[in-house]
Amino acid sequence: MPRARVQGSRQLSLYLLPASVLILAFLLSSSIPLARSLPFLSNIRSYSHLFRSHPPFSSMPQAPVYFFSHGGPDVQYNKTHPVYPVLQAIGKEITQKVKPKAVMVFSAHWQAEPSEIHLNNAEDTDLIYDFYGFPPEFYKATFPSKGSPTLAARILTLLSDAGIKAKGLKRGLDHGVFSGFNVAFNPEENPLNCPLVQVSLFNNEDPDAHYRLGQAVAPLREENILIVGTGMTVHNLRDMRFAWGSPTPLPYVVSFDNALKEAVEADPKIRQERMAAVTRRPDAKQAHPWADHLMPVYVAAGAAGNDKGIQTWTLHEASFAWGQYRFGDVPA
Repeated sequence: MPRARVQGSRQLSLYLLPASVLILAFLLSSSIPLARSLPFLSNIRSYSHLFRSHPPFSSMPQAPVYFFSHGGPDVQYNKTHPVYPVLQAIGKEITQKVKPKAVMVFSAHWQAEPSEIHLNNAEDTDLIYDFYGFPPEFYKATFPSKGSPTLAARILTLLSDAGIKAKGLKRGLDHGVFSGFNVAFNPEENPLNCPLVQVSLFNNEDPDAHYRLGQAVAPLREENILIVGTGMTVHNLRDMRFAWGSPTPLPYVVSFDNALKEAVEADPKIRQERMAAVTRRPDAKQAHPWADHLMPVYVAAGAAGNDKGIQTWTLHEASFAWGQYRFGDVPA
């Protein structure tokens, strides 16, 4: 039998040993006479590192993945908008049930380079007020957060291992993060209370590249690190002036949002293909003149792996759609 297979069979046999034997193996050291008099315990002890690095049973489920339709910088102030209580409920689900160790977020408002990802590796950053023409109080918004250089370094390693060029730098949180997060994770009512690392998108409209980006960071879910994409499922600022105030959304808003839902909720084995096809629809350029607000849902879907996606809520409004998605199960 080849050596690698022998080693693998030994590892398997250890998993089948009685629990009492394993406990003894871990508790007894070579300095104890009893351990030296029982050679089989010494043999077991020599393999104990396998259980520290690869435990046979894990009590920690994978964290789910979310996509937020975050709206504009007014979302945190407009408490009468239908999305406000929806984001609040999602935030409470995350803090009370998921209880993440950290959060990494991909925002529509940070596109780095066509083939390079950037991420914030600083512990302390400011906010970026990346919008114009709003009331003065909008430029006084705050959101308490701490970054994690350790997590940022881990993300860089995962991206490098996946063949994705990336680098760390210091950058503030844009409104694609802090506006919606101020609703979901209100600092007074439902604080996030864990590190937050923002990662960029590619500066391109390639759905498969963004899907692979999500796949690259998916292992973090096993450590209860929450992955969130923020954007909008339909986002056309150009047409807003034609439709705002009308009770009927523009036709492409409904057709594209429904098509995206069908693709995201498809069997994970065919989801990537179905979602890529959505970007080639005739109404895609109407729904997203530039796909920055769409690509975060592809990152989220890629990170979801074999977990199914569901649309938890949507709203068709003027030239926008507010689809909210979750991939994977929420702890009970």
